[in-house]
Formats: sequence, C-alpha cells, structure tokens
Amino acid sequence: MKIGIIGLGLMGGSLGLSLKKFPTKYTIIGYDHNQKHQTDALKLKLIDKLAKNFNEVKECDVVVLTIPVDAIIKTTQRLIDVDEKCTIIDFGSSKEKIDNAIPLNIRQNFVTAHPMTGTEKFGPTAAIEELYTDKVMVVCEHEKSGTIQNKIALEIFQDIKAKVSFMGAREHDRHAAFISHMPHAVSYAIANSVMKQEDPKSITALAGGGFRSMSRIAKSSPNMWEDIFRQNKTNLLTSIEAFNKEMILCQTLIENENWEELHQWMEKANGLHEILE
Repeated sequence: MKIGIIGLGLMGGSLGLSLKKFPTKYTIIGYDHNQKHQTDALKLKLIDKLAKNFNEVKECDVVVLTIPVDAIIKTTQRLIDVDEKCTIIDFGSSKEKIDNAIPLNIRQNFVTAHPMTGTEKFGPTAAIEELYTDKVMVVCEHEKSGTIQNKIALEIFQDIKAKVSFMGAREHDRHAAFISHMPHAVSYAIANSVMKQEDPKSITALAGGGFRSMSRIAKSSPNMWEDIFRQNKTNLLTSIEAFNKEMILCQTLIENENWEELHQWMEKANGLHEILE
C-alpha cells in the first residue's frame, strides 16, 4: 500500500517513522513544499522516497494531510479527481471548517481525524517513532466516509497504536478549545508576561519545573497556532473567557484575603487529575 504524506514535519515525519516498521505492508512517499524538510526527511529515513510532484502523491492508495488547517482546506480542492478507492486522512487540529470545505464528490474518500499528541518542537528533526502510541486519535463524522476508507484508516491507526475515539466535528472543536487551544494561549501569555518585565533573564534564573512545564508549549510554531486559533476562533474565545473568570476569581479571593475559599478553590481544581487518571 502506497502512503503519501503531505507535510513532513513533526506529525508527518512521526507517522512515516511509525509506518516504516511495516516495510512489507507500506511504502511511504513524502511531499513537502519546504525543500529542506524534504532533504531532512530522506536523510532521517522518515520516508522511503520523495514524490516528484503533487500528482504522484494523488496516485497513492492513501494520502495523509499533516499540514496546517488552512493548507488542508486549500489542498482538498487539488484532490477532487482522486480515484474512488483512494483514502484521504487529514490530521487538522480543528475539524468543522475542514469537514465543511471538503468537496462533496470526494467526501466519501475523506477520514477527518485529529491525533491528540505532539510536542513544542517542529520540523522533520522533531519526529518521534512512538508519537502516536497510546494517544487518542479522534475521528470525526466517520459516517460520511466510505466503508473502504474507514476500514483502511482504522487499520493504519491500529498499526501506529493509537486509541480511536469517535465524535462530531463541532463537538471536537469545542472540546479541543478547552483541552488544547486555550492552554496554548495561556502558555504564550505566561511567556509574554515574563518577557515584558524589566529583567526577564533574572526572573527565569529562578525557573523551576512548574514554570518550565507551563511555558514549554509557548515554543510551539506561531505559524501553526495562529492558523488553529483563527479556525477555531469562537470556541477558543469561549474557553479563554472561562479561564479569565477563574483568574479573576483567584485574584479577588487573594485581594480580599479569603484564604479558606481560596483553599477550597484549589482543592476543587485538584479533582481534575482524578478524572485524567
């Protein structure tokens, strides 16, 4: 089975590495507009070969789009003439706009998915073979995908050891805003609040594990996250508003020296990790 991966950064490169564990089952063909990404992907053996052009990718049995959301939407228009048996999988971080943008004549070819994994690093050199292992792979609107396409996509997800979860695109975007997109906004805000102080280097000299953990994802690609914030604007603003209310409550409790209620507020937050565990 020929797997064409469009986008050879962290997500695409890691997918290639994972699937290369099945050399008799998959041939991995890479495509990226960035020449260095192509060179690095070959050098790091993330793929088996590079596509000479976009048409070569379109002729693959499976096409995986591991590129930003805006680019995914544009690319759907270039895939309108794929073979009826072709499976197209996108890994976009917001799903509703992608789902609405897919041309109807190839909607059955598409399996819209979002792997809930990643790191703050990007590019082919950031690829990790086990990136998808035991991580949730959200599959949205699977009833709109063809029987063959669903079967192939689920088999690939099984091979990379991802845990599949099904939900609607709108539901996904609401949940992702709280669990992924808003935390990135908070991390950028934490980083900028320190950078705007008179002597940020002196402040960061005190940085321990807590600060480093909370600010780590502020190293994520601004290009990618600007795209995600734009695509999921409404849900993101709702989640930021909810976060701001909690910060204002915390500030008020401290200002009023209401330590007992502050303690209860913190204890309530502790309960989240009982759910996560």
